[in-house]
Amino acid sequence: MSLVVYNTLSREKEPFEPLDESHVRLYVCGPTVYDYVHIGNARPVVVFDVLYRLLQRRHPKVTYVRNITDIDDRIIVRAAENKESIEALTTRTGAAYQGDMARLGALPPSAEPRATEYVGQMVALIERLVARGHAYAAEGHVLFSVPSMEDYGRLSRRSRDELIAGARVEVAPYKKDPADFVLWKPSTDAQPGWPSPWGRGRPGWHIECSAMSGSLLGETFDIHAGGLDLIFPHHENEIAQSRSAFGHAMMAKYWMHNGFLNISGEKMSKSLGNFFTVHELLDQYPGEAIRLLLLSAHYRQPLDFTHEGLVQAKATLDRWYGALRGKTLAPVAIPQAVEDALSDDINTPLAISALHQLRDPSELKAGANALGLLQQDAEAWFRWTPAAAADGPSDTEIEAAIAARQAARKAKDFKESDRIRDDLKAKGVILEDGPKGTTWKRG
Repeated sequence: MSLVVYNTLSREKEPFEPLDESHVRLYVCGPTVYDYVHIGNARPVVVFDVLYRLLQRRHPKVTYVRNITDIDDRIIVRAAENKESIEALTTRTGAAYQGDMARLGALPPSAEPRATEYVGQMVALIERLVARGHAYAAEGHVLFSVPSMEDYGRLSRRSRDELIAGARVEVAPYKKDPADFVLWKPSTDAQPGWPSPWGRGRPGWHIECSAMSGSLLGETFDIHAGGLDLIFPHHENEIAQSRSAFGHAMMAKYWMHNGFLNISGEKMSKSLGNFFTVHELLDQYPGEAIRLLLLSAHYRQPLDFTHEGLVQAKATLDRWYGALRGKTLAPVAIPQAVEDALSDDINTPLAISALHQLRDPSELKAGANALGLLQQDAEAWFRWTPAAAADGPSDTEIEAAIAARQAARKAKDFKESDRIRDDLKAKGVILEDGPKGTTWKRG
């Protein structure tokens, strides 16, 4: 089955026809690293990782770029609050983000540019916009002239009044039009800054992604993806910048956006006490359980993320890993039902449903691997333990207890055998007796 994707630009499902069949190019907006990323930041990473895997199976070369924003006013504020340098903050939080995404089973992208590495390209892009009449300098700022682009707003499909209201635009005397947005702004001595034709300053948020995608993927490319909240103003402004600078009718051919994530039916908010970072959740649940829950709803739909859902996801993975345990697995093709589901606009719930129908362990593993699941050894899965239980018995101690229990059973000392089993259970270790002996898992 050919791949079909929902294109936000057309508001329709469309057959995926890359600009170059031999080289597919994909860009996904990454996080602003001023702290540990929240679980909502992880959803686009996980769902578009499934897309990346699918594209790799079908095309000789796929270049996947996922950026890290390390220039932002929130970063400046947080670094000051922490009394640490901006570089120290973004290095620490950027590394944590990369580690957390790896634990969710996300493949590393082909390139993971940081905004600070591309300031020169941003300045060059802004100069090009000024030269082409799409931007102007005013009081140390450079702004994009929205009226200079006739079809601005095509992606978000908002009226001019909605665009201005939705952007929460800054009222400034140097703006020629209320909808104009900042490409470059001046920096004080206390703020990070770079030299430019308009004085020392720093780039606006939107120009960062235009410069990085243009540098690494070209002036036009296949897919640009990210969260639904980025459609306006971020992606709308990226399109305006890139198309106006390079003179093309399009920036990316397909625009894909994942839906919002709610926590127990409510919008995630620190004030509501339901704000979770990936880092803290990984102390409580295996990364694959978090990944499975993130894939349990179609990527374009809202997802209700709950602790109960995580418990259920872990139980599902326990069953699947249990089916693999002790089996010799042959390499097989991805089951057609799974591949067809993913080909239909990355329908992960349908793919998961297909996995539940599989009875052959080799097919189960192959199908789950297409979703980035069942990636580890089954025994390692069952030996995972939450951080709170890290002081429990070690693997060696558990194996010694099992050996002692087997000896007690052989001597028909069933009271001692039961005591050892119950003692391990109280410590979060579940024993399972079978024809091939006793296996164990951490509960």
